[in-house]
Parts: sequence; C-alpha cells; structure tokens
Amino acid sequence: MNADLSRPRPADREENPLLPLASRELPAGRHQFHKERLMAQIHEDLRAADSAPAAPAPAPARAAARSGGTRRNPFLRRGVLVPLAAFALAGALAAGFLVQIDRGGADGPGSAIATGPALTTVIGAAHAQGTPQLLDRISLAAASVPASATAVRADQFVYIGSRTATTYVKTVGEKRTLVSEELHMRHQWNSPDGLKGWLIEPGNTGPQGMTLEGKDEKGNTPAPHLNAPSHTYLTTLPTDPGVLLEKIYEETRGKGRTPDQEAFTTIGDLLRATLPPAELTAALYKAAARIPGVVTVEDAVDAAGRHGIAVARLDETSGQREEWIFDRQTLAFLGERTVQVQGEAGDGGLIKPGTVTTTIAVMTRTVVDRMKEIPPSAG
Repeated sequence: MNADLSRPRPADREENPLLPLASRELPAGRHQFHKERLMAQIHEDLRAADSAPAAPAPAPARAAARSGGTRRNPFLRRGVLVPLAAFALAGALAAGFLVQIDRGGADGPGSAIATGPALTTVIGAAHAQGTPQLLDRISLAAASVPASATAVRADQFVYIGSRTATTYVKTVGEKRTLVSEELHMRHQWNSPDGLKGWLIEPGNTGPQGMTLEGKDEKGNTPAPHLNAPSHTYLTTLPTDPGVLLEKIYEETRGKGRTPDQEAFTTIGDLLRATLPPAELTAALYKAAARIPGVVTVEDAVDAAGRHGIAVARLDETSGQREEWIFDRQTLAFLGERTVQVQGEAGDGGLIKPGTVTTTIAVMTRTVVDRMKEIPPSAG
C-alpha cells in the first residue's frame, strides 16, 4: 500500500499576545546557568508527563497551550535529538519557543516557519512476521559500512543534515487548528567529545544559527549518556546486542510511557541523530529485534518523499506508531516518522488516525573539518 504524504501549504501565523512576555523571560544573551537549569527541569517534566499523562498541566504549560497550542519542541522530542553540548540550550529554546517560531531566532528575524494543513498519510498495514529476519538483514548491511566512514578526529565535527516537520495544535484565541510546519532543513554540527556544536534551523535559530555549547548550573561539563551522547561516548557502548539492550532498559528505567516503547525510541534516536560506529549500529538493530511488539510496515515514506520498508512499534498508550524507514534495496536508514494509527490525540482530539505528527529524513550524515561546513550532498 502506497503512503500518500501531503505537503503543507504555507500559512502565516497570527501574532501571539504573550510574545512580549516570552521575550522578557528569555534574554538575548541566553545565559548558560539559565539554559541548563531550564533544560533539566523541562526534560524531567516531559518524562513525567509521558509516564503520567492524566496529571494536570503546570501553570507554564497551560499558558503555552493558551498562546501557541500543544506543540512539542522538536529539540525535546527526545533528549538525544540534541547531543551533549546542546543539552543546556534546549531548555532555553523551550522557554522561548513562541519567540523563536514567530520572530526568528537568536541571530535576528527571518527564521519563522510557515504552517499549513496537517501532514497525513495512508496507514500502512503492519505485521510481526519476518521482522527479526528483516532487522538481521539491516544489521548485516550496517556492519558492512567501512570504519573510516564513522571515524572522527578530535578536530573534526559530525554533521547531520535532515529534512523535518512537526504537526501540532495551534491555538489563536478560542480557535484550535491542527497544522504542520513547512518541511525544512535542519543542519547540526557536533565535536566528537560533545563540547562544541552549532545548529541552523528555521523557527529555532536565526539565519546564522546558534551555538550548542553549555555547562550545567555548577559550571561543570555534563556527562554524556544514552539520551545526550557524544560520538566518543558511542564508541564505549557494548556491541553485544543482549548486553546493549539490557543497558538501554536499565538507563531508561522509569522514563517514557512503557519500558519497551522507551527502549525502541532510544534506539531510534541513536540511529537517526548520531553517527554510531558500524559495529554499534549493527548491534542496535539486533537489540531492537528483541523488543516485544516490533513489526514491519511494508510501505512508509520519509520527509523527503522517499518510499521504503519500515520497522515500527505502536505505543498503545498514545495510539502513535514510530516507524524507522529503510531503502528497500540497500536497507540504508532513510529517516523516521510518527503516525497516529489508533484513537485520537491532541487538544480536542484533533489528531486523527493517519496524521503524521513528526517526520524526519536524514539527507546527509558525515564528518566535516569545520563547524558550519555544509557538505555538497546536504541538498
């Protein structure tokens, strides 16, 4: 069954009455202490919300819902989406997210993202039969990647260029509308030790981008971990699938909605948002094959319009299915999307089955010699 992913039509955002307040709360200097403290609080709040969805929203969340809907910051979709050096920054972005969307980023105006009708797709049929074998084939393909392709010198940077969009409930006055961002490019650089980084993304940064460096509230460098890894950290992870999966379950205990879904999502984050060594990538796929509920979707499409076969898992608590999309011939990882497949979600139940809530296509993942260097293949 062919998925039909519709492209959003640009639409202007309406002025938000709470933007001046947000501007005062997020100084242009983005002080490091403020960033790290906010990141820690927001990261834990999101995790708590995932595990206890019925809990009443705190006052800041209610204010955000009144002003900008239930949009989730793409930085905080998963902690690993912005690796170690960026961890401090994500909280500041979340605190001033409305400013970033409507008035541009830290480097000035001009980075707002147009929105249009929600992205939708035909829900592909899923089946468990043959999924372990498919993941074994994907693992073998990943293991064949030369070590030189993922080797990073200390003076180099990991570059990931991706095409992405998020769907959310937009609230203007009393009117709530389900909208999707215009598909856009996201450029990110990180040093192998995770201490230096840069991001350029419309809606989250200004045209020149912003630094992803930062320390915690005590002035210490945050230690890398599964949900905020550095490339160097990835090289220390076990490559035995059983041991690796056990570590993932242990380090994500109590996070997310269910242990199995959290493990699946954590592996997906590592596959999409980092450049793991080939041996580790192969182990991650084999570990995923051991998670209950993992299925195959015969046809899925990424944010670049590329069709492929998907390995997926349904989150029974939200009705959303997370799909990892692979090239049907080469089995190379193309991207990821999340689709509402059961029930309704969002404010007022506006997110119906067939809604694509998040879509990401990894266009280029490589090593570059300089921060802000965009390789020709980035598109």
